Amino acid sequence: MTEDVGTLLRRLRERAGLTQEQVAERSGVSVRTIRRLENDRSTNHRVATLNLLADALRLEEGDRLLLAAALAGSPAAAPAEGAARPDADPRSGREPAQAPAAAPAGPVPDRVPVHGRLAEAAEELAVEVRRRWRREEAQRRVHDPFPLPVRWTPASAALTDRAENIQRLGPGEAPRAVDLDGDLRSLAEVYLRIPSGRMVVLGRAGSGKSVLTIRLALDLLETRASAAHRRVPVVFSVGSWDPSTTALRDWLVGRLLRDHPHLARRSPGGATLAAALVDGDLVLPVLDGFDEMAEGLRRDALDALNATAAPLVLTSRRDEYAEAVRAAHAPLVWAGCIELSDLTPEDLADYLPRTARAVPAARASGDEVSGSMWDAVLAELRTCSGPAHRNLAAVLTTPLMVVLARTLYSESGDRDPAELLDGERFPSARSLSEHLLAGFVPAVYRRHAPERDAGGPRSGTRYADAVRAERWLGRLAHHLVRTDRERHDLAWWQLGHELSRTARTVALVLATAVVVALADWSVGLLLVPLPAGELLLQGALMGPAAGLGFGAVYAMVDRSGGAAAFEPTRVRLTLRAARAGLGRRTLRTFLARLGQGLIGGTVMGIGCACALTLQRALAAGTPLAHPDVVRGTLINMLVFVLIFGPAAGLVFGLMAALEAPVDVSTAATPVSLLASNRATAGRQFLVLAVALTLAIAFGGYLVVAVLRTVMGPLSWGVQDSLFIGTVCGLGGAAAYVLAFTAWGQWIVLARVWLPLAGRLPADPAAFLEDAYRRGVLRQTGAVYQFRHERLQHHLGRAFRGAHRDFAPAAFGPACADGRPGDGRPAAGDGKSG
Repeated sequence: MTEDVGTLLRRLRERAGLTQEQVAERSGVSVRTIRRLENDRSTNHRVATLNLLADALRLEEGDRLLLAAALAGSPAAAPAEGAARPDADPRSGREPAQAPAAAPAGPVPDRVPVHGRLAEAAEELAVEVRRRWRREEAQRRVHDPFPLPVRWTPASAALTDRAENIQRLGPGEAPRAVDLDGDLRSLAEVYLRIPSGRMVVLGRAGSGKSVLTIRLALDLLETRASAAHRRVPVVFSVGSWDPSTTALRDWLVGRLLRDHPHLARRSPGGATLAAALVDGDLVLPVLDGFDEMAEGLRRDALDALNATAAPLVLTSRRDEYAEAVRAAHAPLVWAGCIELSDLTPEDLADYLPRTARAVPAARASGDEVSGSMWDAVLAELRTCSGPAHRNLAAVLTTPLMVVLARTLYSESGDRDPAELLDGERFPSARSLSEHLLAGFVPAVYRRHAPERDAGGPRSGTRYADAVRAERWLGRLAHHLVRTDRERHDLAWWQLGHELSRTARTVALVLATAVVVALADWSVGLLLVPLPAGELLLQGALMGPAAGLGFGAVYAMVDRSGGAAAFEPTRVRLTLRAARAGLGRRTLRTFLARLGQGLIGGTVMGIGCACALTLQRALAAGTPLAHPDVVRGTLINMLVFVLIFGPAAGLVFGLMAALEAPVDVSTAATPVSLLASNRATAGRQFLVLAVALTLAIAFGGYLVVAVLRTVMGPLSWGVQDSLFIGTVCGLGGAAAYVLAFTAWGQWIVLARVWLPLAGRLPADPAAFLEDAYRRGVLRQTGAVYQFRHERLQHHLGRAFRGAHRDFAPAAFGPACADGRPGDGRPAAGDGKSG
């Protein structure tokens, strides 16, 4: 019989001659957790915890397999011949107790097999990643007519760790040769040759790094079922990571939750599935775009990556990575490093003619043969007889520029690529690359976009006006620029943050004022027999009062929590969560919502009391300074605060009991995330409207009954309770959804305010999806990004150059070899003043 985990762990610890305290010090696992594990009082054994304990005990492979068998509850398998040794900790410098005779032939395999819900989550994640990146490859037309050849060579020694470290060798062992040469078809094979499972991919802007990461993820998924390597490769755009404020592990978990909402479900250990997958070493992070991080953060990021032992892949432009290596005095530890090579004229000769329609060409004998519009250009490029030829040859060395040239000439049908050899029009390589960038958007908006999937809106010709589309895209590109750093994720819930805090607050005050006024008028027509004029006056006063209350709370939340406070929700409302009890929610969450509700209800109560006083004073013609009016206003403030504050606090706090993680089994896209948040906001409105109505109606009746015993007669009948409760329930729920949910702010700011100001089209979601279908944008999980960083910079510069309130754009310095620069904004490229 196989020993249970606790008994085996205690036996291994005693054999090593260590106390529980010593194991805790070595592993970082608390003594209490070790004691619970050994006494078998913990039924939720976390794979990451057992891995840490195995490292601390310096277990050999056979003992690790025994521990894995105990975890799985099945007999232990015999150690495989030549099994890889366990990882050493790069931070401690410790080596395993015994080193094998030879280095492992592939990345370090998972050390403890994973079963149950975690294994199912890993399989679901693998399916989602495969589906997402296959779709993205098709959208980018990578295989049409065939993938551009992407080749590489090993990077220079200055950017690569020592061979013995990459191969994870012990003291005195001689490193063997590892062949890192290859092309796009052999990328996964090259990666699997690196024993550490850590690789850096370097290349110039537009050299194909992003496409390479997609192909790596898909190829590794194909080999995952049959290989010891069982990690799921997930591509992360690392440019949005701030290592000075967020640990890598927490950032990875957050991105998984954003892009794969079903991973918010709880694992047997209580953590989210996203956290369990990361902690269990079941995710291979493919970190794309290290160069897109703010310059001041790259050294911190490299230091943070060097503090981990986990396999990963990192892509970057060479110069930015080299600068970070110099600043950190070390490259990415244990990592093999490759550098992408330029395309050759032979590559262009194979590719470009097959992207264009065939045209007849006459031979000297008079016979007609099939040719291509690119034949004359390619023939000239082979000679490189002049500056114009050399400039074009230098530009067409990256897949990005070749794809732009294809779009502008092969797919338009009305332009001759021979104009690219016009030395007077394009005197430098930079001018040629800017010409291709400038022509891309007009070219793709001249053609019809692909149809949407079944059930989705068709927008093929809706945004066919290239001028307007380019202006809107330029504004979106400028929206991503900030004074401290440039962002790349174009998220629908952040579009409204193009507005200043003041403008956002004013817009939401107006929106909440309108919905509360409409609720007051609608309910008043049914429940209160008031004259029409007085009812209109009441709604016109109650609406702004409530709007100011919600606006004040929004301003406080916005300034304290920023944009992160209004990100898309990842929960759904269900009675099954309520039956599970409040124990599933932390006390901190409940108290935070209770406090927000109390503040909001207090402000609302004061505002409603003032509005009610003003309405009655105007209707009766009584001066506002009259003692009876002042006394009545103060009493109303007290009553409304005691009613609205506790009611709102308890309702918003107890809403946590109805929230459960989303249980969808598909990856999030911008469209699906918007749709799910719309549905969630609708359910939140229904639940809040009913709960607030009942809490205020019945709570108000009880509060007034208690206050009458202290303050004397108060005018508050059943009709007053129903009227105020219903108005506050409907208006307050609608105002909450509009002001404090991502979907509500999307409606108010991006669907109404910005289109009315001419800053966005009438339907921004359809426009973004249309731009994605045309190839201007790409999808990265739940957000869009521009197809390439250089295109984003070009559109942003063009937009700023067309507005006098922005400083003129300035190009960054050219590359040292005379090739065009990367198009990143220079220091003065932003708002003036």
